[in-house]
Amino acid sequence: MIRRVRESDVSAVVKLVHELADYERAPHECHLTDEQLHAALFAETPALFGHVAEVDGDIAGFALWFLNFSTWRGTHGIYLEDLYVRPNLRGHGIGKALLVALARECVERGYQRLEWSVLDWNAPSIGFYKSLGAVPMDEWTVFRLTDDALQRLGG
Repeated sequence: MIRRVRESDVSAVVKLVHELADYERAPHECHLTDEQLHAALFAETPALFGHVAEVDGDIAGFALWFLNFSTWRGTHGIYLEDLYVRPNLRGHGIGKALLVALARECVERGYQRLEWSVLDWNAPSIGFYKSLGAVPMDEWTVFRLTDDALQRLGG
């Protein structure tokens, strides 16, 4: 069953985010806490949204996302920050069901894009996304400012 994240799901989702960081070979970079995720998802005007996949009463996977905006299309879209399904439950359609839920959000709200990033070495995910009709944006390079560089520029 795919549904919106509930407050009672926060701890389980945080645990899965840390599993995802481990899978992506960067556990030392993941500092998310229950308090942070709860505040982001359940603020008075949240800027982060989420869906979970529930199997036999347990959270089997999640999708955390936020709105972006395309100036060229003139509409909002969804940026999928993280999609994760527990390894022992992959291959059962859970990841696809989560993406279907997000695509449905886009269609129902008139959004014209659903976008995300994937690590270059993650061949299984890349193949899965292509099988759904997703197109890699090979001409674009993601840039990021964090830590000291962000402080220098913003300070």
